[in-house]
Amino acid sequence: MVRVIVEEVIRCTPEEFLEFVMDAERYAEIDDKIGPIDWVRRTGDLTEFRFRPVLPGVPGPAPKLVSQMRLTPGRRVDVQYAPLPRNRLNHRLSRFSASFEAEAAADGTSKVTRMISIDFAPFVRWLLEPVLRRRLPADVEKEVRGAKERLESA
Repeated sequence: MVRVIVEEVIRCTPEEFLEFVMDAERYAEIDDKIGPIDWVRRTGDLTEFRFRPVLPGVPGPAPKLVSQMRLTPGRRVDVQYAPLPRNRLNHRLSRFSASFEAEAAADGTSKVTRMISIDFAPFVRWLLEPVLRRRLPADVEKEVRGAKERLESA
């Protein structure tokens, strides 16, 4: 399993940060792991979107998938693969979870915690995990810095 956690203080409210995350197309502008997006659907606190993920350091196209983001207002966004029957191949190859937590801090800032966890099936684990252990931490740090720059310049 590969697990990455990055923390940052961002000058915005938790609600502003979490709404930025829930807007998949806007968030994709700062997250290189979100490749081309086919569609986005938001209903209340649930956003689903279909895209081609890009795994840092892994050559070749990954299979398209549908991701679900669920908002707990003012607190966090949890991300996972949409359940079966969607994402059959992705469910066979890996287990994925991610989250964005935001809590109010001093002077109009938020402490943001970004977590990504990927566990691959044994037949691809030996190939993908070493690459992601080396490349994913820097990629997630870059993503969080990009969110900080975007929100603080707005």
